[in-house]
Amino acid sequence: MTFKSFNPPERILMGPGPSDVSARVRSALSRPTIGHLDPLFINMMDEVKTLLQYAFQTKNEFTIALSAPGSAGMEACFVNLVEPGDKVIVCRNGVFGDRMIENVIRLGAEAVVVDSPWGRAVETHKVKAALHDHPDAKFLAFVHAETSTGAVSDAKTLCQMAQEHGCLTIVDAVTSLGGIELRVDEWGIDAIYSGTQKCISCVPGMSPISFSPKAVAVVQNRKTKIQSWFLDQTLVMGYWSGKGKRTYHHTAPVNSLYALHEALIILHEEGLENSWARHRAQHQVLAKGLKELGIEFIVPEEERLPQLNAIYIPDGADDAKVRNYLLEHYNLEIGAGLGAFAGKAWRIGLMGHTAKSENVALCLTALKDALNQ
Repeated sequence: MTFKSFNPPERILMGPGPSDVSARVRSALSRPTIGHLDPLFINMMDEVKTLLQYAFQTKNEFTIALSAPGSAGMEACFVNLVEPGDKVIVCRNGVFGDRMIENVIRLGAEAVVVDSPWGRAVETHKVKAALHDHPDAKFLAFVHAETSTGAVSDAKTLCQMAQEHGCLTIVDAVTSLGGIELRVDEWGIDAIYSGTQKCISCVPGMSPISFSPKAVAVVQNRKTKIQSWFLDQTLVMGYWSGKGKRTYHHTAPVNSLYALHEALIILHEEGLENSWARHRAQHQVLAKGLKELGIEFIVPEEERLPQLNAIYIPDGADDAKVRNYLLEHYNLEIGAGLGAFAGKAWRIGLMGHTAKSENVALCLTALKDALNQ
């Protein structure tokens, strides 16, 4: 058998992730690899921390990029904070709330599930009732931007309610970081995780996370040993923190961190609030064009994510055939529905470097052509 180098085509990635990666970020990936304990690399890591603090809008000292994808960021938050027997209120309004529940169960903790309809924001009145009914709950966990449905929840209000009941919050910001308003310190978020491949427009495989001082104290004062060695943040802290010599924990993804550094510089250059505004503006253009095509959104306008647009598949259209047509004729990727929306919805991503006028125009033209076919 003969093997050849893999040379993928240039796709326009308008699915639920990954998003398009800019030439600047790809160039950063190709820079010379140096050691993960090299003083120059350590200096760059410190800049990554500072840039992530800006993206999260936090002063949390423990703000790092986990050397694993967003799903590992989720697990890192739960495995470090939650102990067997703890009670965790988990909000479920899509696939990723389900994954939170699975994490709680596997840790031997108790999940109090607050269900809201798929395609809608987490219902705050139900959360308020759960917090009242379970005064011994230690954590409130929810997804800020539900990737499976395109719904955004009121993180500020949910965090405020948790604080009033003495609960720490665990927040999924995989699709929200860099794309919509997110203010970790102002809203009082205690543990948060994201991914590099969405609105940050970096390569997949890393998970920005941030723990508040209260969350760090919980980790440091656990009664039981953290179940995962690799995700034990008490070990990782020595690599990402402190002056001088760093503690070896694992070989970091050196070149991927170059790419993340560059992607965060691009976000900083644009300005966080400008990025939020750009995502909103491109969504509005897309929404207008979809309406003209007779395509309906799943999520009500006031609860809709600008960067992840979940739409109903029009009657008579074949889900897979349309998506394949877009890929084959336009090199354009959109996403299929997940869970309850499998076969019923498409998900159009407008994330990071992808969220620009020419991509929105192409997507609308290509969809019209595909539906006519």
